Amino acid sequence: MNLTTTYMGLKLKSPLVPSASPLSQDIDNIKRMEDAGAAAVVLLSLFEEQIVLERHELHHHLTHGTESFAEALTYFPEPSSFRVGAEEYLNHIQRVKEKIRIPIIASLNGSSVGGWTEYARYIQQAGADALELNIYYVPTDMDLSGVQIEQNYIEILQAVKAAVTIPVAVKLSPYFTNMANMAKQLDEAGANALVLFNRFYQPDINLQTLEVEPNVLLSTPHDMRLPLRWIAILSGRIRASLAATSGIQKGEDVIKLLMAGASVTMLCSTLLRHGIDRICTIEQEMLAWMTEHEYESVQQMQGSMNQLNCPDPSAFERSQYMKAIQSYKPEWTQNYAPSYYFG
Repeated sequence: MNLTTTYMGLKLKSPLVPSASPLSQDIDNIKRMEDAGAAAVVLLSLFEEQIVLERHELHHHLTHGTESFAEALTYFPEPSSFRVGAEEYLNHIQRVKEKIRIPIIASLNGSSVGGWTEYARYIQQAGADALELNIYYVPTDMDLSGVQIEQNYIEILQAVKAAVTIPVAVKLSPYFTNMANMAKQLDEAGANALVLFNRFYQPDINLQTLEVEPNVLLSTPHDMRLPLRWIAILSGRIRASLAATSGIQKGEDVIKLLMAGASVTMLCSTLLRHGIDRICTIEQEMLAWMTEHEYESVQQMQGSMNQLNCPDPSAFERSQYMKAIQSYKPEWTQNYAPSYYFG
């Protein structure tokens, strides 16, 4: 059984790739991932704010003038709250590369164009095999147009591509007026891969302290539906590799996403819930399904159910919306005969 795949030019032994998470702060964890069958690992992210604070000591300027609103101070992270500084991040990459044989994908997380993007060059020099650019941006300026927001993404990608020669993936959200066009623009701007999708962590209000608090909710299986849809739509239409992330819990989830057109599937929540050995379990589930259904390789199934190859291409578009709404029946009606409600 051949599980090999190619992701932005990297030859991988399988499509199972742990995504950026706190687990990759520990080299021993990364080694365990490798032993459990991970084909590559995306390291935890280095944040734009970390680089800015460390390089330019902007903490004073960020907080200057907020004394009249004490709660405003909590909006800016203290330098000590960052688990890994910029220089330590580079050292971490070097140490990981000394002990790990599988490809290591570094991660830069930012939202604006600036000198921090040049840090990608140092990441390459530290030995990273590729770079994932996680653009986490929640625009709130009412005068900022959609075109300006899209251009910001393009300019960030172009700045990073100008600084490195290693492959660059862009991890982005689905919140664009035309996701297909945004994917096309990033593809034409040189993205080697698109990672679909970034999950925005929504804040919560603590009614006891009357403070806004971060609230991390791990993904669930239904979160997989959105990347499944867009990977199927984009597969075969752009040159960039497609990586799926969010909601992948078991081997069948991986199979579905590969059929939609994914090159790799990224695992995070399932590893946080069940442990690193879950990678091995998912691989065994994949192999069992492939054996039962007589598939000999991952490449045989990749893209076989994308929109271009799907027996019903409209399944990924609006027509299915009407069918789904009209065919749905509330769960509570299942306990009674249809005539009870409908005559």
